Amino acid sequence: MSRVAIFGAGELGGAIAHALAGRGRVREITLVDEAVDVASGKALDIRQAGPIDRCDVDVSAAADPLSAAGASVIVLADAVASGEWKDDRGLALLDRLMRAGTAAAFVFAGPNQTTLMRAAARELGVAADRVVGTAASAVVGTVRALVGLEAGGAGVGVSVTVGGRPPAFVVAWSSATISGSLVTDRVPAHRLLAVGQSLRRFWPPSARAIAAPTSRIVEALVRGSRDRHQALTILDGDFGSRGGVAMMPLSIGPGRVLARVMPSLSPQERTEIENAIAD
Repeated sequence: MSRVAIFGAGELGGAIAHALAGRGRVREITLVDEAVDVASGKALDIRQAGPIDRCDVDVSAAADPLSAAGASVIVLADAVASGEWKDDRGLALLDRLMRAGTAAAFVFAGPNQTTLMRAAARELGVAADRVVGTAASAVVGTVRALVGLEAGGAGVGVSVTVGGRPPAFVVAWSSATISGSLVTDRVPAHRLLAVGQSLRRFWPPSARAIAAPTSRIVEALVRGSRDRHQALTILDGDFGSRGGVAMMPLSIGPGRVLARVMPSLSPQERTEIENAIAD
């Protein structure tokens, strides 16, 4: 059963639920929040938009965190009253879900959940292949759009890999392309440097910017995907780190990360990513 539970009916949780429902590729979405009246209202809004979006997804609300225990994917977003799930509060929630026996993959959608991702693996023993962070995935879209502007067009044909971790992102310009041509042949080096240095100004991303890649990654965890998805992952020796968190292209199947794919990097880019992870 393709059931997704989203913890938090705040701005981010609502945006993810709407984006996921609009794509129509999961059967059931539950917004879990103590402010269940607000969550129920957002669930109703999304259901009513179904005929317009041409999708038929069952969107509901719940107050009890343990109602999510049977979901195939659990997304941590932002509660209406208390904001983003993070730190000790987030860890306590994860501990409760693990004790309830959940086998779900965990998607950390908030921009301040890197430490929580690491703690879930180190302190609670959540398998690294069940942990994905998606807020940083929005940065890839930002880079594509900025490169498209620099090249005098849109970012649709731009293919680029972003590494590092928030907010220290490293763009792999050496392998980036625009419609098959190297970006370095189309955009001057000083302009690419400016794009890379500007990324800190775009952090954290907006809720809608995060919702777009999050919905695709959640779908991949439910149904599997042939695409590679750039997201935060727990490293297992990649870039010389075990247990650290960094952006990598991921191969994702039902319920887990199948593989972390080492991107094509210049020696300088690899060093910059290793430094970003170490810091």
